[in-house]
Amino acid sequence: MNPLVELKSLLELFPDPNPLLAKAEHVPASIVPEPYQSMLVHDHHMTVTMENYHRCSVEVRVLDRHQDENNYTRKILLLKKGTEQVVQFGIVRFNFEYVTEDVKQEIIEEKIPLGRVLIQHNVLRHIDLGAILKVETGAVLSEHFACPQQTTTYGRLATIFCNNRPAVDLLEISSPLT
Repeated sequence: MNPLVELKSLLELFPDPNPLLAKAEHVPASIVPEPYQSMLVHDHHMTVTMENYHRCSVEVRVLDRHQDENNYTRKILLLKKGTEQVVQFGIVRFNFEYVTEDVKQEIIEEKIPLGRVLIQHNVLRHIDLGAILKVETGAVLSEHFACPQQTTTYGRLATIFCNNRPAVDLLEISSPLT
């Protein structure tokens, strides 16, 4: 997988005349500074990682979505529960062939972050970290994160295998951290 090609394919799921990112580059995990290193370079759900780092529950806000019979994509924000503070931006492409109808329905309801749904339903899963990205925020991401344009932050591309099948492709970008 070429990480920048995969990034482009996920971004093209939700075209916008204003850029989400000003710049993105694939970087070695070993050079990612803390706290991004701990937050992104692992094979765990970002829901749990964000909750641990921010010491609170997170909730999902779906900005846009597309769905057909077996495929579902959504553009989301994770927020500190009960606040408007965004901790993560994400794009999810999910193939529902590899999960039960109950899991599918709970994800479509859009009330609970994806990672939490999979954990609560005890879906056999493995997260394959694809690439770490160093990004500069574009107009759209800067607005979501309430930061100046071209602020540097980090993200990752990953695939979640459900029941040993590649079911979910993810772009997850952390809000800028101090």
